[in-house]
Amino acid sequence: MTDVPPLPAQDSPVLPTLRIGRHVIQSPVVLAPMAGITNRAFRRLCREYGSDAALALGADGGVSGLRGASGASGATSLYVSEMITTRALVERNAETMRLIEHDPEENPRSIQLYSVDPATARAAARILVEEDRADHIDLNFGCPVPKVTRKGGGSALPWKRDLFRSIVGAVVEEGARRDVPVTVKMRKGIDDDHLTYLEAGLAAEQEGVAAVALHGRTAAQAYSGTADWAAIRLLKETVTTIPVLGNGDIWSAEDALRMVAETGCDGVVVGRGCLGRPWLFTDLAAAFAGSPTRVTPTLGEVADTLRTHTLYLADFYGDEERACRDIRKHIAWYLKGFPAGSTVRNSLALVDSIDALDRLLATLDRDVPWPGEPAEGQRGRAGSSRHVVLPEGWLDSRELSDDHRRVVAEAELSVSGG
Repeated sequence: MTDVPPLPAQDSPVLPTLRIGRHVIQSPVVLAPMAGITNRAFRRLCREYGSDAALALGADGGVSGLRGASGASGATSLYVSEMITTRALVERNAETMRLIEHDPEENPRSIQLYSVDPATARAAARILVEEDRADHIDLNFGCPVPKVTRKGGGSALPWKRDLFRSIVGAVVEEGARRDVPVTVKMRKGIDDDHLTYLEAGLAAEQEGVAAVALHGRTAAQAYSGTADWAAIRLLKETVTTIPVLGNGDIWSAEDALRMVAETGCDGVVVGRGCLGRPWLFTDLAAAFAGSPTRVTPTLGEVADTLRTHTLYLADFYGDEERACRDIRKHIAWYLKGFPAGSTVRNSLALVDSIDALDRLLATLDRDVPWPGEPAEGQRGRAGSSRHVVLPEGWLDSRELSDDHRRVVAEAELSVSGG
């Protein structure tokens, strides 16, 4: 790409580059794994907006011309796949094998694994490492979904200290065979009376992980309330030899800067904040480089991005109709704050072809400017706090009993979709 305008004057970078094992991440930002969201299509879109060339091209506050920029200078952040169950990977489930595919431009190739069994976790990691399918593996110990926690998986698992260490150690050992670093993503614990994050962070550090990420909520909070950034600060003070990443309530670049200032974390993990806002990665790259650049697209530019996302989904699925079904859940996120009208919004939520999408997008007033505050803030899941469903007697001991060993053996079977 030629004739890229220079970046605006910058102060010194807010944080140094993020090191995840052998990988140097220029902007200390990680795309959080999100089921049904962070597939290859969405990662491609975010990666393009997060590139250095995109940062430069976006200096005028728009998004025109940003698409395709990643080919020029590569992604600056780390973009993690949606969660992959180790059992499905070991069994080479067809859908799972498609989910772990990466674009040629993705580097590092990052995959998140979910597991409750050390042997299966080891076998899955061995496939990724020996078959050269990943450059980085993240382990999910943060999922709060009832169908997972009721089997002792996700955010319930670190309560069983020996099981947690065994899974982490097994995957780290396999990754070390080809210098594939392993990271851990977790929550504070099951609820406020059963916190696990400090002990789990230290255990992960001792087992040799390259970084730990903390979502500052318990499983009981799900996605409700406010993330506890003080817990991120405490974890950073406790785990001292590897990077600590913060996650929770980052809706803007300013939120990310504030999290770093308040917690001292080494980088941020962004989940719901980028829903309908893939250009958030442009903002984040600018912010951490010390630049005031922020993207403020018009409605027409947002429509173009939505269409590009749909085309990328069509390529990912190899099925235009399936791509259109997938993009429907993104419509409200993209159009939040814009005066698009309920009729168009409702029609877009039922779109079934690219042609139909084009006709509907053509009815939008492309010149409507970025609405500011109405377009900001929370998107995606929220809800309220809840009782965490666990295996019977799960909280009676920090060690794994024979009965619970049989329960968690079924946990991966309860997670569908890879």
